[in-house]
Amino acid sequence: MEAVVFKDIKKKVGDFKLDIPKLMIKKGYITGFIGENGAGKTTTMRLMMDMLIPDSGEIEIEGMNVRDSGKEVKQDIGFVGEPTGFPEESKLKDIKRMFAPFYTSWDEKLFETYSKKFQLQLTKKYKELSTGQKKQFDLVMALSHRPKLIILDEPTAGLDPVVRNEILDVLMEHMQSEEVTIFYSTHITTDLERAGDYIVYIKDGKIMINTELNVLLEEYCIVKGSKDLFPKEIQKELLGYKISKLGAEGLVRSKKQAEELFGREVVYEKPSLEEIMILLASKEAI
Repeated sequence: MEAVVFKDIKKKVGDFKLDIPKLMIKKGYITGFIGENGAGKTTTMRLMMDMLIPDSGEIEIEGMNVRDSGKEVKQDIGFVGEPTGFPEESKLKDIKRMFAPFYTSWDEKLFETYSKKFQLQLTKKYKELSTGQKKQFDLVMALSHRPKLIILDEPTAGLDPVVRNEILDVLMEHMQSEEVTIFYSTHITTDLERAGDYIVYIKDGKIMINTELNVLLEEYCIVKGSKDLFPKEIQKELLGYKISKLGAEGLVRSKKQAEELFGREVVYEKPSLEEIMILLASKEAI
């Protein structure tokens, strides 16, 4: 079953065009949303949260049309990203007091549990928190009204590994106790390799890949060899490639396809998610 369904979505913002004929996000899983800066990730998430109006098409979240049922949909969404909307001069306990009444499913006990877990001092002002503590508080606020969909926009960017792991641990723990879907945009691909189930890759406003993470890591293949083995007719068959004076490497959907193209003349390697992302973004000589 799908938590989110995009149907023929088009949105133009300045010179940028987002074009998503079809996209379905599986319910109850973590879907990683990756792509270069400017690829359309933020625009996509703002459309999901009804912060932008599509030029055409529609988005359904938990079976509700985002445009027609905006208030009801927002009850089901937890968001961690920028802007938070939290006043910098306010104490954490006062921010909670201001925002909690907006949610019919607010769970005060859950708020207290996660605040203690992160050792947040609720008497501190928001501006007094470190970057990591702000992200932790943002996450606590997002989880405490028990949303069905959690949208994360670079939630661990700029954080040290310890804080990143704490945030991921809480997210995974929350998923075990709640029926929740996570849509997770990040450049830190190791976080997705640890916690992700599905990967959506967007490039130039179009969805290029939507598949299980395990399929990407197990079936996709990197080939490495001398640059003379990568003529233009071969380049056309590759998902992405890099060519330098030292050699070349390319990304292929499967090792079987790679062997048909190159035989035994190249080295075959299983890719990491970061390597896949880099090669998908590269299609020119360097």
